[in-house]
Amino acid sequence: MRILFLLSGMIAAVSLLYKWRFRIMNTLLAIGFLRKLAVNLSMNIPSIRTNMIPGMFQKKNLS
Repeated sequence: MRILFLLSGMIAAVSLLYKWRFRIMNTLLAIGFLRKLAVNLSMNIPSIRTNMIPGMFQKKNLS
């Protein structure tokens, strides 16, 4: 019975985190040092870095 309550509580917590994932992420990224930490950690992942860097410095044709 104890395991059932623990399991149902964990499922409820995970479902609430999934439901409010963008609100939680926006709240955390509003804090400056957490935003910098997230950017630094994501730039240490080679696949993210190779996909993002060329797009940031690409010249756009404004004609």
